[in-house]
Amino acid sequence: MNKDDMILISVDDHIVEPPDMFANHLPKKYVDEAPRLVHNPDGSDTWQFRDIVIPNVALNAVAGRPKEEYGLEPQGLDEIRKGCYNVDERVKDMNAGGILGSICFPSFPGFAGRLFATEDPEFSLALVQAYNDWHIDEWCGAYPARFIPMALPVIWDAEACADEVRRVSKKGVHALTFTENPAAMGYPSFHDDYWTPLWKALCDTNTVLNVHIGSSGKLAITAPDAPLDVMITLQPMNIVQAAADLLWSKPIKDYPDLKIGLSEGGTGWIPYFLERVDRTYEMHSTWTHQNFGGKLPSEVFRDHFLTCFISDPVGVALRNKIGIDNICWEADYPHSDSMWPGAPEELWEVLTENNVPDDEINKMTYENAMRWYSFDPFSHISREQATVGALREAAEGHDVSIRALSHHEKGTRGDALHAAARGNSGSE
Repeated sequence: MNKDDMILISVDDHIVEPPDMFANHLPKKYVDEAPRLVHNPDGSDTWQFRDIVIPNVALNAVAGRPKEEYGLEPQGLDEIRKGCYNVDERVKDMNAGGILGSICFPSFPGFAGRLFATEDPEFSLALVQAYNDWHIDEWCGAYPARFIPMALPVIWDAEACADEVRRVSKKGVHALTFTENPAAMGYPSFHDDYWTPLWKALCDTNTVLNVHIGSSGKLAITAPDAPLDVMITLQPMNIVQAAADLLWSKPIKDYPDLKIGLSEGGTGWIPYFLERVDRTYEMHSTWTHQNFGGKLPSEVFRDHFLTCFISDPVGVALRNKIGIDNICWEADYPHSDSMWPGAPEELWEVLTENNVPDDEINKMTYENAMRWYSFDPFSHISREQATVGALREAAEGHDVSIRALSHHEKGTRGDALHAAARGNSGSE
């Protein structure tokens, strides 16, 4: 195998939602109350819902832009690549980046859809269902070979959430985005029986619960005045906490078919984590009364958890200590960690440095994603058309040059929006 022979499915990318996304899916009686994209006098675009303003944070849509334009200030849609919010342009960008398939996480509603939790349950549910129908029918439906559809949860109501999982499963959806810490959002924890209807629905529909780093809005940070580099460095720690919380939880023992994706969490930490949970079990299970039915916690982890990485040389080197069937690749387009359009080159360098055999490359780059998410792109596209080389050939002439797109000087947009952006960056 060489670089151009790889088939890449990314299990973590992101959408910047287009302004007309509610037009075809929200009941008419709610149209005037729906979130709307507002173009501000300073040139930025912000989603506004009642008294809440959600900036389009620059750091979350920097694909194809120089690092000098990275930051937390809000920006306009005309300052980012069209592939961030236009599905036709997204597919062109995917082709140019050699990427066959993608799971796209939401932006302005939050990863767990908490923006839509209003005092009116009927309105709230209508917003979630409108978002899901737009995402499934319009975004993913436009190119069924290219996207793994994923639904927003009804985070405030476990029964309604279970119903929504079952509803969208009839549309072929086998992924649900969720919070990594519901208790931090004011809801019952994973250890509460409150979520039982959801666990049942997930198992009955073969749906993966994707818990994305920072999805609770409670990022790991040492102090309010710490440099932003501290927060960015510690982001994966949120997923470590979620993994521990879920691994020791009752649902993991009660539902053998429960599948959980640790989205954007990396993999390098997992070998130590598995050593630690096994040691904890060995030393303390007698008095804490943990029982995994004769298995070690590390074995149970491999039964239930999917992990993902961007390049992660340490994780790739230790892949067999993690579980080769539990690892997927991600591109993170258009976020600042993404190496688009050069992701295949970065990935290939890591794979070759670690002498990864072809069968293991295939598992991590696309086979595991297909199996975990019940996704079959090859019912729409041939394998020969799906490789890095073939997709890039199809994208010949598509502009992937790194170029400045910002129309303003840093620091010239409102302090209030900047503060809001700081609060939302990476967490929502």
